[in-house]
Amino acid sequence: MKKDAMKYIDSYLDYLIYQKNYSDYTVNSYRSDILEYLLFLKQEQLDFFHVEYSDLRFYLAYLKDKKHAHHSSIDRKLSALRGLYHYLANEKVVSSNAFSLIHGLKKEKKLPRYFEYNELEALFQIPDITTPIGQRDRLIIEMLYATGLRVGELIHIKFCDIDFSEHCILILGKGNKERYVHYGDYCEEILQLYLKDGYLKLNVKNEEYLFLNSHGNVITERGIRYILDQIIQKTSLSKKISPHMLRHSFATHLLNEGCDLLTVQKLLGHESIRATQVYTHVTTDRLKDVYYHSFPRAKMDK
Repeated sequence: MKKDAMKYIDSYLDYLIYQKNYSDYTVNSYRSDILEYLLFLKQEQLDFFHVEYSDLRFYLAYLKDKKHAHHSSIDRKLSALRGLYHYLANEKVVSSNAFSLIHGLKKEKKLPRYFEYNELEALFQIPDITTPIGQRDRLIIEMLYATGLRVGELIHIKFCDIDFSEHCILILGKGNKERYVHYGDYCEEILQLYLKDGYLKLNVKNEEYLFLNSHGNVITERGIRYILDQIIQKTSLSKKISPHMLRHSFATHLLNEGCDLLTVQKLLGHESIRATQVYTHVTTDRLKDVYYHSFPRAKMDK
């Protein structure tokens, strides 16, 4: 069973990479979740190609009671398997998708984590922009924050994608959908420094991509995460960092400054407005804070 199953699983993961344009990070997470599911099937002597609804309820109980998985983790695993069996059903490999009957678990809504303006300034000051690596690292932070890009979109930027006269970049996002993102003066300044100095020194292999590692190869998502981890460790900030936190900061700060939700949706490349609405919870808290500190009759003097 495992050999045949793996053939179709590999085909599904290739579909996510080349047709759906999923990031390496997401595909690797899906692969891990699917392999864990295969082990469960083997332990319970269940057939990968003939899974029933009752089997999946048992699988859910296994994840919750034996693996002690968090709700968010279980939802991700279900999403991976739901997509896999949907693909197999379309390819006529299985007769139906039992995972379509399993709904995600109800979980607490967590507000997106983001950086305040002063915290971002602390991050910007860390890279040594007198060196090629420092210029690149500073540009990574500036561009993630200035554009709200996903990390997978950032690493695929090519020199030819940048319109220097309009300060915008052509991005190939999720589902192979193209969009333009804009960048401002601060990002432009470090971009020009990097292109005239650091990029020329790093680009020993004549790559067409913008962000390169110390060996002249295209930088990876893992490489970006490592760089950000190294930067925040050199600050006094106690927060953890991820590329998505800079994306969250971009969206939150736009809304805090009065930008409308539909514009933020387009800038982020969200297909649905519902994905963007999570940021309104953040700005609502911000508005509440401003109200109680600014409105003269918001609180009574004690």
